Amino acid sequence: MAGVLVGREHELRFLGELLDRVDGGGGAAVVSGEAGIGKSALLSAVSRQAASRQMRVLTTTGVPGEAQIAFAGLDRLLRPIAGTVDRLPAPQRAAVLAATGRGDDVVPELFLVALATLSMLGDAAAQAPVLLVVEDAQWLDRASAEVLLFVARRLDFEPVVLVAALRDGFDGPFTGSGLPGLALPRLGRAEAELVVDRGLRPEVRERVLREAAGNPLALVELPALVEAGGQGAMLPLTTRLEHAFAARTAGLPEPTRTLLLVAALNDSDALSEIVEAAGIVAGDRLDPDDLAPAIAARLVEADAESVRFGHPLMRSAIHQRSPIGRRHRVHAALARVVVDDDRRAWHRAASAAGPDDAVAAELEAAAVRAQRRGGIAAGTAAMERSAELTRDPVLRGERLLRAAELAFELGRRDSVVRLLDEADRVGLPERQSRRTAWIRNSFDDGVRGRARAAALAQIAGQAAGEDPDLALKLLHGAALRCWWTESGDEARRSVLAAADRVPVDPDDPRRLVILAYASPVEHGGEVLNRLRQHAVTGDARAARMLGNAAQAIGAFDLAVGFFTASLHDLRVQGRLALLARALTLQAWCGGRLADLGMAIPAADEAYRLARDTSQPMVAASARATQALLAGMRGEQDDAYRYAAEAERVALPGDAHAVLSAVQLARGVAALTDGRHEDAFTELRRMHDPADPAHHPATRSYALGDLVEAAVRSGRADEVRGLTADLAAIGRRTPSPALHTGLRYADALLADGDQAQPLFEAALSSDPLHRARAQLAFGEWLRRQRRAAESRAHLRAARDTFDALGLIRWGDRARGELRASGETSRRRTAEARDQLTPQELQIAQMAAEGLTNREVGERLYLSHRTISSHLHRIFPKLGITSRAELRAALPGHTVT
Repeated sequence: MAGVLVGREHELRFLGELLDRVDGGGGAAVVSGEAGIGKSALLSAVSRQAASRQMRVLTTTGVPGEAQIAFAGLDRLLRPIAGTVDRLPAPQRAAVLAATGRGDDVVPELFLVALATLSMLGDAAAQAPVLLVVEDAQWLDRASAEVLLFVARRLDFEPVVLVAALRDGFDGPFTGSGLPGLALPRLGRAEAELVVDRGLRPEVRERVLREAAGNPLALVELPALVEAGGQGAMLPLTTRLEHAFAARTAGLPEPTRTLLLVAALNDSDALSEIVEAAGIVAGDRLDPDDLAPAIAARLVEADAESVRFGHPLMRSAIHQRSPIGRRHRVHAALARVVVDDDRRAWHRAASAAGPDDAVAAELEAAAVRAQRRGGIAAGTAAMERSAELTRDPVLRGERLLRAAELAFELGRRDSVVRLLDEADRVGLPERQSRRTAWIRNSFDDGVRGRARAAALAQIAGQAAGEDPDLALKLLHGAALRCWWTESGDEARRSVLAAADRVPVDPDDPRRLVILAYASPVEHGGEVLNRLRQHAVTGDARAARMLGNAAQAIGAFDLAVGFFTASLHDLRVQGRLALLARALTLQAWCGGRLADLGMAIPAADEAYRLARDTSQPMVAASARATQALLAGMRGEQDDAYRYAAEAERVALPGDAHAVLSAVQLARGVAALTDGRHEDAFTELRRMHDPADPAHHPATRSYALGDLVEAAVRSGRADEVRGLTADLAAIGRRTPSPALHTGLRYADALLADGDQAQPLFEAALSSDPLHRARAQLAFGEWLRRQRRAAESRAHLRAARDTFDALGLIRWGDRARGELRASGETSRRRTAEARDQLTPQELQIAQMAAEGLTNREVGERLYLSHRTISSHLHRIFPKLGITSRAELRAALPGHTVT
């Protein structure tokens, strides 16, 4: 099939250039196209190029029969470098050994396995650059595919290149992954004529050219079918190719055809398994030499240990042409031969013609083992098939429900709905029906389905006495709906009433976050008091919930502390989805306090992790936070670009909290830029109940921004009524953020002699809002012709803005100082002005004394990547060693 490389010069050159750059850092590419388009031939050519450059080539291939075996593809890829596992840090070593079935640890987080894989590849690449070849990526088990995608996004500083082949028409982690892609088109007429056999009769050659339509494999394989009188030009090209391959098996000896069928149905290419199982099917001893006719016909390739089909369509052609009863017998034979429990269970299931409780129990056990290894997708498939083979309706419903719970962990909405519908048809007991309600309503963290908050609360109330844990889960979902969308007062009251019925400690973090989300005003005082009594502990789950509660009621300083406390365990455990959420809210709260040294790298990491873990709404929230931070620093282009990205995701989901954050970011950007009329227009939307950007809590915590924009644009009277409304709310809640805004708003709106005491009251705040009050107070004093008094406030504001990195605000304070008759020193550039967010985060961690490997473990990057970043960071900071980092990063915060 050498002809399939005709017309692929551009693609070969692109991949060759990827190999050329490998010493300075690797990369990844996804080669896609229809069956027979030449993906495998292209990957083979690249593998030969890599071998000729003394690169190490590691290969894995997706096989349909292995798609339900967690980490099967990864295990095959890493087998040649398995010796490097002993050099891994203990948590990574335990994770990768458990994932590949060689360790006893339970449920390794997938991303800890991914970090271990990256480390192993990095160690191997230290000896020679590495090429990773992934054939038929569409059939990789999901766990392996997600690990390899994680690795592919982290190769910029590694001498490792990953090239994956993906057939069109399949969904999966590599589809739409954002990796560089090479879509292989069909060949043009002139190129096709170079591929097709010139010895064919003219009419046959013309028909092949017409029917192949530029598909390289079809140009090679269709001639035999056409010359034999094959019809079916109206059939899909893939089907015609399968017919061509099947036709080549027709004249083979019976033992050879049996071996080919066993090889096609086996989920391994092990020659010994294939020969032994084929002997059972044939009822006679077969020999590897019986494969010789198939090898001569170019259907398979074989060596002393394995058998491989020349093309995946050959496997599917043999499978499709075999009667179902014969396929059942082959799977039964394979079940007798294989030694792996999971593979044996799947072969037994494939041989079953109807319900079989023994096989169902084996598959249930396989699902549990897959879950222990972190293979949630494999566990879902095994549990669903177990349910299909279960006779007892009650047990079948329970297994369907467990399969739905596993599918929920993967975020597969369609699968969850289908499995729950099947379970409902079976008829579930009341307790299981409550679990069903929780799963159905847990998608999107409450972003959609505002009408279901009251229904969830009702079910939670019914479950409160019998199953408090489930009741709290249901109420958490209901409270989230109250937070993200405007569910209405009745829904909020029903959530609170149900929460009162759950027998749980009043200080339980689960209860506090429910109260904060459902009723941040009425219960804000209780939640705040209990939060202040909670010690900051290393319990990541409790700390994250307490942080959520603190953020919801506007206690941003407490929230930052709780979220920061949760990060270490989340990193160590590899729980990157939850880490992305914690970092997003840590960054948001840090941004409201202008702790940019913490917030900027946290938001950057949150966005990258949200993308890695397929959480679009979390990614949108991180983007909204980045927009706010950019707006505060006067980086207008970035602020509006990030805001637009977040809005595109949040609008279809009616995510009021995110849309409100977007408007705040735009308003702050305009306010920072001195465009006060624009700022007023942007911020006013947050307070309009008919606007999608309206959110009761977020708008309450941004009052000071709106009032400043109104006063500076001459529209103060338009916000007096709104300020009075929020003041009334303030009398019902001690929310720190709300009262900070109210004090500032009252000072800005005050007339005459009333202003000074109100400005003095507004100075009791966090550093950011104190500085803004000092700036406004200094401006007011200067307008009152009290220039000398104004200077102390303006100097303090300038110094605080400079320390916080708020360049434009500091410049505004300098301008006021000049207007008061005092010259002002220029601001000195700081580290965060020189470094990218990720560089700042790495520099902060290195300044704390962490080694490159320890920093890499925290950030899920290789230690070589950390080293490369530090080599770039040192010149930017004007230093030459790690010892100088701490002095170069004054007041830094490690996240």
